[in-house]
Amino acid sequence: MQLDNLYQEVILDHYKNPQNKKLATSYDAQVHHINPSCGDEITLNVTLDGEMILAISWDGVGCSISQASVSILTDLLIGKSLSQAQVISDSFMHLMQSKGTQTGDEDVLEDAVALAGVSQYPARIKCALLGWMAFKDASVQAMAKNS
Repeated sequence: MQLDNLYQEVILDHYKNPQNKKLATSYDAQVHHINPSCGDEITLNVTLDGEMILAISWDGVGCSISQASVSILTDLLIGKSLSQAQVISDSFMHLMQSKGTQTGDEDVLEDAVALAGVSQYPARIKCALLGWMAFKDASVQAMAKNS
């Protein structure tokens, strides 16, 4: 049970002290995503330098899961290449689809493993994935703009 408590602390810390939660004024792409089942919203900006993720900034409202998840995402992906980000995103998606049977690879997902328990609650999976889907859309738009 102590690991569950630690994971709850990680989620609450990211919720109370979100990383990169202030929309940058310059960016390559901006997207706005809404989770229609609960009303959570995220606006996310991405700035690329070729394949490198220079910046991800965001603002949003919603539950601790959606807000912590996007905070964790920014910590994980800034400074990575898009191909590295794809590996991390795929790993997170796999974790969310595991229905609680996976714990996630901490070497790949770092703090995102704290969200493993969410995969047991189908209604909450969309909350955890909101920022990740926004990042995916924004990075595709940023690549298209820069090519």
